[in-house]
Amino acid sequence: MSTAPTMERPPAQPVPSEGTHRRVGGGLLDPKQLWRSLPDAGRKLDPRTLWRNPVMFIVEIGSVFTTVLAITDPSVFAWVSTVWLWLTVIFANLAEAVAEGRGKAQADTLRKAKQDTVGRRLSSWAPGQTTLDETTVAAPELRLGDFVVVTAGEVIPGDGEVVQGIASVDESAITGESAPVIRESGGDRSAVTGGTRVLSDEIIVRITQKPGESFVDRMIALVEGANRQKTPNEIALNILLASLTIIFLLAVATIQPMAIFAVNTQGFGTDDAVLNSHGVTGIVLVSLLVCLIPTTIGALLSAIGIAGMDRLVQRNVLAMSGRAVEAAGDVNVLLLDKTGTITLGNRQASEFVPVHGVQVAELADAAQLSSLADETPEGRSIVVYAKQAHGLRERAAGELRDATWVEFTAQTRMSGVDVDGRQLRKGASAQVIEWVRANGGHVPGDVKDIVDEISSAGGTPLVVAEQSRVLGVIHLKDVVKSGMRERFEEMRRMGIRTVMITGDNPRTAEAIAREAGVDDFLAEATPEDKLALIRKEQEGGKLVAMTGDGTNDAPALAQADVGVAMNTGTSAAKEAGNMVDLDSDPTKLIEIVEIGKQLLITRGALTTFSIANDIAKYFAIIPAMFAAVYPGLDTLNIMRLHSPTTAILSAVVFNAIIIVALIPLALRGVQYRPSDAGSMLRRNLLIYGLGGIIAPFVGIKIIDLLVTAIPGLS
Repeated sequence: MSTAPTMERPPAQPVPSEGTHRRVGGGLLDPKQLWRSLPDAGRKLDPRTLWRNPVMFIVEIGSVFTTVLAITDPSVFAWVSTVWLWLTVIFANLAEAVAEGRGKAQADTLRKAKQDTVGRRLSSWAPGQTTLDETTVAAPELRLGDFVVVTAGEVIPGDGEVVQGIASVDESAITGESAPVIRESGGDRSAVTGGTRVLSDEIIVRITQKPGESFVDRMIALVEGANRQKTPNEIALNILLASLTIIFLLAVATIQPMAIFAVNTQGFGTDDAVLNSHGVTGIVLVSLLVCLIPTTIGALLSAIGIAGMDRLVQRNVLAMSGRAVEAAGDVNVLLLDKTGTITLGNRQASEFVPVHGVQVAELADAAQLSSLADETPEGRSIVVYAKQAHGLRERAAGELRDATWVEFTAQTRMSGVDVDGRQLRKGASAQVIEWVRANGGHVPGDVKDIVDEISSAGGTPLVVAEQSRVLGVIHLKDVVKSGMRERFEEMRRMGIRTVMITGDNPRTAEAIAREAGVDDFLAEATPEDKLALIRKEQEGGKLVAMTGDGTNDAPALAQADVGVAMNTGTSAAKEAGNMVDLDSDPTKLIEIVEIGKQLLITRGALTTFSIANDIAKYFAIIPAMFAAVYPGLDTLNIMRLHSPTTAILSAVVFNAIIIVALIPLALRGVQYRPSDAGSMLRRNLLIYGLGGIIAPFVGIKIIDLLVTAIPGLS
């Protein structure tokens, strides 16, 4: 592996508004979603479901306890407090329900499509078999290894591989893209997905899915959040939140004995304290506990994870687990294929270089004529370039009468035409030079110099000749996609190292790496080389992400921390990766990393806000609650809350409202901006840390003023 050379770089190209660079963000929350998700939020009150969230489970237990106390010793304070404690639990469930609800419509559509699909299963099949014995069965009845025949207009009943035939397939039901794709037996474009429709021809498909494990099954489970497992970071954060909850539980449990001791030793009457009856005492202690434990992040933590996976689904990426999404946010090294990812994928004509004594117009005319029979993307680009750069009218092969066309083949590596007594050829330098010499011609010395110069620049030289003489060389260039340099600069600012993987020779690879602005490159790469590179990076403590679509990419995809398989790729590649890109867009890997970063940033920001929020609530309400018992605390009651009861009630109301207020941010995600860890930490502390401190003081004071006006509470 070689390092891309350091050099003076031209200014970054502007990024198009569509296609090349799409900023990561989430859609705005539809207020109707909150209302539609309320029934699901109510169903989540089941303790068998809620116990997985220890913070909110404690809040629910406290709500049950206050309900009992409110019934046995009713008062306006008791019932208002109880109602808002229950709302706190419901609002927490609502955040998760809304996150899950976004995918329910899509899941219902996919499930219906699966149930309504039937397949024509073959009793047996062998290559070349013409007589087919078929039976119609429901798609869910298909088993691993079954063969089905699918013709134009029919839906493919299950995931599989094309073993015979070629067809145009509409995958819009899965990918959302209306453009059909070609699927054929053999190669890396044989995989098909259940639920897609064949538009033309007929194919025989071997089912590769196990019952209940089809692509559609996994997508339904994903969008519904049914099989979303907590990631290691989520588990660690839940342990921290549970620990804080236990600490505050112990602290709150000691408050009443301390208050009673203060009353007895300092001579205050019980009417002077907020703890003036058993019912009110219990409700106050539960309310205080709920206000002090980290309910905000506890309520939103699950929704943040589900929303992160939902953002991937919106971009047609299927993540097999939340762990993969989270790992994408921690990636240190990106391995990117050159072709189709960094470059457009097809070399394009960029220059006609004539040999000494030949006019460029003559070379352009010969290059165009000799490329008319070349149906490769490179051949078509030569015809277009001759028209655009040299004003030659684009001609069709049918216009030339009595012409003998020589089509390009992988064996001859040449194309051309014999017309009007002229024999024109265009192709790889070695083959064309050999053809010229076979016709008794002489090859000028400057041909080799031109060929070497183009190769050194990372291009592909194609020699053009007319029977016994060489006319010049066509410079085919790998075109780097617009905006790639800027994106790699962003990756660099985030501390992510980019490595270009290519099968090109080192000289060509170096030129492309230099132009694209990647940090490193691996030339003449084999599957073993990719695997070795990933292992080497991981041994150094790095997390690695890569894309692939072929069977030969499977080992590297399985080894990578984030392996993104193309939907057009083989089943082996899709099974090896932990994500599948339905659009089969190799550049999606960069977006996936940004989505992972946004998930981690959102979780960190709201955790910062929640902890700061809890600290602020502590200093806002404790002085007001216990100033009667400990007069010295009155100096800390800077907000001058009306009374202990209004202070605690205002805090409970604020605690519930802030959860609802933060649901859109949890689902949409904090705005992502490429920056280093230090900058993100400062931003979190400044915006969410400071905001978490200020918000409770302002919110609780406003609510206290409103609560004071309610009879029986002031």
